[in-house]
Amino acid sequence: MTTNPLLETSALPRFSAIRPEHVQPAVDAMLADYRARIDALIADPAPRTFTNTMLPQEALEHRSEQVWSPVSHLHAVADSEGLRAVYAPAEEALSDFGAQLGQNRDLYAAVKAVADAKEFDALPRAARTLVEHSLRDFRLSGVALEEPARTRFRDISNALTRLGTEFEEAVLDATQAWTESVDEAALAGLPETDRALMREAAREAKVDGYLVTLKPPSVQAILTHADDRGLRERVYTAYHTRASDQGPQAGQYDNSARIEQMLALSHEGARLLGFANAAEESLATKMAGTPARVLDFLHDLVRRAKPVALHELAELRAFAAAELAVADLQPWDVAYASEKLRQRKFALSEEDLKPYFPLPAVLDGLFAIVARVFGVRVRERAGVDTWHADVRFYDVLDASDKVFAGCYVDLYARTGKRGGAWMDVCRSRMRRDDETTLPIAYLTCNFPPPTADRPSLLTHDEVTTLFHEFGHGLHHLLTQIDFPSVAGIDGVEWDAVELPSQFMENFCWQRDALNLFARHWQTGELLPDELFARMLAARHFHAGLFLVRQLEFALFDFRLHLEFDPARGARTLELLNDVRSEVAVLRPPAWQRMPHAFTHIFGGGYAAGYYSYLWAELLSADAFARFEEAGVFDVQTGAAFRRSILAVGGSRPALESFVEFRGREPKADALLRSYGLATV
Repeated sequence: MTTNPLLETSALPRFSAIRPEHVQPAVDAMLADYRARIDALIADPAPRTFTNTMLPQEALEHRSEQVWSPVSHLHAVADSEGLRAVYAPAEEALSDFGAQLGQNRDLYAAVKAVADAKEFDALPRAARTLVEHSLRDFRLSGVALEEPARTRFRDISNALTRLGTEFEEAVLDATQAWTESVDEAALAGLPETDRALMREAAREAKVDGYLVTLKPPSVQAILTHADDRGLRERVYTAYHTRASDQGPQAGQYDNSARIEQMLALSHEGARLLGFANAAEESLATKMAGTPARVLDFLHDLVRRAKPVALHELAELRAFAAAELAVADLQPWDVAYASEKLRQRKFALSEEDLKPYFPLPAVLDGLFAIVARVFGVRVRERAGVDTWHADVRFYDVLDASDKVFAGCYVDLYARTGKRGGAWMDVCRSRMRRDDETTLPIAYLTCNFPPPTADRPSLLTHDEVTTLFHEFGHGLHHLLTQIDFPSVAGIDGVEWDAVELPSQFMENFCWQRDALNLFARHWQTGELLPDELFARMLAARHFHAGLFLVRQLEFALFDFRLHLEFDPARGARTLELLNDVRSEVAVLRPPAWQRMPHAFTHIFGGGYAAGYYSYLWAELLSADAFARFEEAGVFDVQTGAAFRRSILAVGGSRPALESFVEFRGREPKADALLRSYGLATV
């Protein structure tokens, strides 16, 4: 086992050495050691203290992360049949162990003894929070349940883990299984950058002409620019029926049964713990607190946004009929018609902006902004072992040029890589015995790769995506908390965890920030003032349509978990139609299957929590308003945000951190202003 790269304790994983056959032995060895050390901790007769009870558990969790994080990451970015075959059993073993640990009453008693000790109130805030969160998590793991409920709850937890993995794998398989080979004529309307992307896809697949896929850059290009309405419809149909009972792959990767099972199991598990439903259980670790508060928040936004969206849709329909000969606007026409209307109203298209956002320059600009605002430097390190040649590694340095964190950056779409964009944890910060493990992050996106004659050119939306994910990264990398369970993004209420990420998006709209990187990839010319002015003018273009779409996702997710009735089943499509009746302004076809690829809630941890994006956006908009008042590069304001929000992580309630930074509780009007809806 000494040759197993997953069991090495090096600062960074040796990705090139990791093989599927390493996974199960490494997990087995790690879990055996974990069990033995927990047994020894429980058997220790010494009085319970934070040092002898909590710190060993943190070290064991940290060790578990070192073993599993590289495996989990490879499953997302470099999937293979061999890895998939060993991933699920290993994940189930980890899930089962975690469920047993959460129900270990002797361990719970040991932690409670720490909380009950007279020295508890004198502990640092982060240490007290760690103990409090641990006790809460024991309760949410069913530690108080009696048999057979204890075993049943553990079985439910394990089944949900397995089903979530299967759900994501089905979506990935469905995404990769559909392609359409086309000639150049079929791509009329597409910019050269997008045609080059599809030409390269055809070359990789060893087919002639151009290859349309369901990878995000390809789907976005077709739906936004393709003059061929039939092609737009086929791509929309294939994309929005992935992993379902409909569409060109009907039944082949169908997630329908998994959705039913996951909702039933989530509800049953919540009831075992004494909650009315899975939504109430979800809120036990969130800021919002009660279902009524979440629903009031969402319904208020619907009231404000829907009239705007209806007006925008009416204008779009009239434009499509008069100018595009599209008399019956359909969902696969919306992005296409919207882009044409935006060009008409603002003389602006994403293609006008793309040449000013070459990915290498955008990344350099992001790092320059971080240096100005937060006083840290990001520097590439060569020679780091990675999972793909495109991956880069960056050290994060403090003012004295000392490395205190690091980040893997993997930005291009490719086969075997899950769609979307995300940040995840490779290593957590932990200090023990005067040694500190540095926090390391993964930053993953799916941007169009460069071609032989030009760099990857981003849309402005893709620029904001990069800034968003690095905001999550900053939350992890700039932590000053030494206990992994409450450091960085860990321990932060789920509906506040998007605050730093959405906060960073705001810099993408600031002239001073754009001046650091928005330069033409060929001429080096700065983004012209008149183009920037048009960009600002178009900022809130179709904000109502965008917001009602987000509200549809949020209300569907929350009500799905809040209203589940075992006697009636999930009623997934029935409930979705009900939500759309309230929120949507353009109803998709009856065969559309959005839920079946909704990985955020069925595989990504956002179950009964998708509303968090909007909830946290309120916080981020209000937080950035202080920068707008003081100056977007104001050093003191940046230091305050770093100190009050980023550095403390989950060591205290997010509202407390926000109030320390802003001097008051958040105000909803900041969110409305960010969408241009303040007066609605």
